[in-house]
Amino acid sequence: MPQLNPNPWFLTFLLTWLTFSLTIQPKLLPFMPTNPPQNKTQLTVKTTPWTWPWT
Repeated sequence: MPQLNPNPWFLTFLLTWLTFSLTIQPKLLPFMPTNPPQNKTQLTVKTTPWTWPWT
């Protein structure tokens, strides 16, 4: 069964992982979001209970 043979895929996996770890990841780690989260005050909304006409 050829799909169980890891020989052709292990090198592909290894090269992909190394590419991600050495080139892409260092570029993504220093990224600063343009809109950082801010602390907002919670608004408390007073709700009225539903009045059921048959009670």
